[in-house]
Amino acid sequence: MKFYIASSFANKDKVREAASLLKQAGHVQTYDWTANLRASSVEKLEVYGMLEKKAVLEADFTIVLLPAGKGSHIELGMALGQGKRVYLLSEAEELFDFEVTSTFYYLPEVCILVGELSGNIEKILKSIEQQKSVQ
Repeated sequence: MKFYIASSFANKDKVREAASLLKQAGHVQTYDWTANLRASSVEKLEVYGMLEKKAVLEADFTIVLLPAGKGSHIELGMALGQGKRVYLLSEAEELFDFEVTSTFYYLPEVCILVGELSGNIEKILKSIEQQKSVQ
Protein backbone atom coordinates (compact mmCIF):
# COMPACT_ATOMS: atom_id res chain seq x y z
CA MET A 1 0.00 0.00 0.00
CA LYS A 2 1.04 3.61 -0.49
CA PHE A 3 1.49 5.91 2.50
CA TYR A 4 2.23 9.53 3.33
CA ILE A 5 3.58 10.79 6.65
CA ALA A 6 2.73 14.31 7.80
CA SER A 7 4.56 15.99 10.66
CA SER A 8 6.69 18.98 11.56
CA PHE A 9 10.32 19.52 10.60
CA ALA A 10 11.16 18.98 14.28
CA ASN A 11 10.08 15.34 13.84
CA LYS A 12 11.87 14.63 10.57
CA ASP A 13 14.13 11.93 12.07
CA LYS A 14 11.08 10.12 13.46
CA VAL A 15 9.31 10.49 10.11
CA ARG A 16 12.31 8.87 8.42
CA GLU A 17 12.31 6.06 10.98
CA ALA A 18 8.58 5.39 10.51
CA ALA A 19 8.93 5.47 6.72
CA SER A 20 11.83 3.03 6.88
CA LEU A 21 9.81 0.55 8.95
CA LEU A 22 6.84 0.77 6.58
CA LYS A 23 9.05 0.37 3.49
CA GLN A 24 10.73 -2.67 5.06
CA ALA A 25 7.24 -4.17 5.29
CA GLY A 26 6.72 -3.60 1.56
CA HIS A 27 4.78 -0.34 1.55
CA VAL A 28 5.56 2.62 -0.72
CA GLN A 29 6.05 6.21 0.43
CA THR A 30 4.36 8.66 -1.94
CA TYR A 31 6.69 11.55 -1.05
CA ASP A 32 9.56 12.12 1.35
CA TRP A 33 9.35 15.78 2.30
CA THR A 34 12.15 15.31 4.86
CA ALA A 35 14.65 15.43 1.97
CA ASN A 36 13.76 19.11 1.41
CA LEU A 37 15.26 22.16 3.03
CA ARG A 38 12.86 24.61 4.62
CA ALA A 39 11.20 26.73 1.94
CA SER A 40 13.01 30.03 1.39
CA SER A 41 10.51 31.66 -0.97
CA VAL A 42 6.85 31.72 -1.90
CA GLU A 43 7.74 29.85 -5.08
CA LYS A 44 9.28 27.01 -3.03
CA LEU A 45 6.22 26.94 -0.77
CA GLU A 46 4.04 26.47 -3.84
CA VAL A 47 6.23 23.67 -5.23
CA TYR A 48 6.37 21.85 -1.90
CA GLY A 49 2.66 22.33 -1.38
CA MET A 50 1.84 20.83 -4.78
CA LEU A 51 4.14 17.85 -4.18
CA GLU A 52 2.70 17.21 -0.72
CA LYS A 53 -0.90 17.56 -1.90
CA LYS A 54 -0.27 15.08 -4.74
CA ALA A 55 1.35 12.67 -2.28
CA VAL A 56 -1.56 12.81 0.18
CA LEU A 57 -4.05 12.19 -2.63
CA GLU A 58 -2.00 9.26 -4.01
CA ALA A 59 -1.58 7.58 -0.61
CA ASP A 60 -3.84 4.77 0.53
CA PHE A 61 -3.39 5.95 4.12
CA THR A 62 -1.84 8.89 5.91
CA ILE A 63 0.06 9.01 9.15
CA VAL A 64 0.15 12.23 11.16
CA LEU A 65 3.05 12.14 13.57
CA LEU A 66 2.26 14.46 16.46
CA PRO A 67 3.09 17.07 17.55
CA ALA A 68 2.57 18.61 14.13
CA GLY A 69 1.95 22.05 12.73
CA LYS A 70 -0.70 23.67 10.60
CA GLY A 71 0.55 22.13 7.33
CA SER A 72 0.21 18.64 8.73
CA HIS A 73 -3.31 19.37 9.86
CA ILE A 74 -4.19 20.59 6.38
CA GLU A 75 -2.83 17.30 5.05
CA LEU A 76 -4.96 15.51 7.64
CA GLY A 77 -7.98 17.38 6.26
CA MET A 78 -7.15 16.46 2.67
CA ALA A 79 -6.85 12.79 3.59
CA LEU A 80 -10.13 12.86 5.52
CA GLY A 81 -11.83 14.70 2.65
CA GLN A 82 -10.82 11.84 0.37
CA GLY A 83 -12.20 9.26 2.83
CA LYS A 84 -8.74 7.82 3.53
CA ARG A 85 -7.63 6.09 6.69
CA VAL A 86 -5.57 8.33 8.98
CA TYR A 87 -3.36 7.19 11.82
CA LEU A 88 -2.51 9.78 14.48
CA LEU A 89 0.69 8.81 16.29
CA SER A 90 1.81 10.43 19.51
CA GLU A 91 4.17 9.50 22.29
CA ALA A 92 2.17 11.70 24.68
CA GLU A 93 -1.47 11.32 25.67
CA GLU A 94 -1.90 14.99 26.62
CA LEU A 95 -2.40 15.94 22.96
CA PHE A 96 -5.74 14.16 23.24
CA ASP A 97 -6.86 15.91 26.44
CA PHE A 98 -10.32 17.35 25.86
CA GLU A 99 -9.18 20.96 26.37
CA VAL A 100 -6.54 20.85 23.61
CA THR A 101 -7.61 18.12 21.20
CA SER A 102 -9.24 18.47 17.78
CA THR A 103 -12.73 17.44 16.75
CA PHE A 104 -11.31 15.80 13.64
CA TYR A 105 -9.12 13.42 15.63
CA TYR A 106 -12.30 11.54 16.59
CA LEU A 107 -13.79 10.82 13.18
CA PRO A 108 -14.35 7.15 12.30
CA GLU A 109 -11.55 7.20 9.68
CA VAL A 110 -9.00 8.20 12.32
CA CYS A 111 -7.10 5.76 14.49
CA ILE A 112 -5.30 7.27 17.50
CA LEU A 113 -2.16 5.44 18.60
CA VAL A 114 -0.27 6.56 21.71
CA GLY A 115 3.10 5.09 22.55
CA GLU A 116 6.58 4.67 21.18
CA LEU A 117 7.02 4.99 17.44
CA SER A 118 8.06 1.45 16.46
CA GLY A 119 5.22 -0.06 18.48
CA ASN A 120 2.72 2.26 16.79
CA ILE A 121 4.05 1.33 13.35
CA GLU A 122 3.63 -2.35 14.26
CA LYS A 123 0.00 -1.63 15.18
CA ILE A 124 -0.53 0.07 11.80
CA LEU A 125 0.96 -2.92 9.97
CA LYS A 126 -1.35 -5.28 11.88
CA SER A 127 -4.34 -3.05 11.13
CA ILE A 128 -3.53 -3.10 7.42
CA GLU A 129 -3.25 -6.89 7.43
CA GLN A 130 -6.61 -7.17 9.22
CA GLN A 131 -8.22 -4.87 6.64
CA LYS A 132 -6.84 -7.02 3.80
CA SER A 133 -8.25 -10.21 5.36
CA VAL A 134 -11.71 -8.63 5.65
CA GLN A 135 -11.80 -7.57 1.99
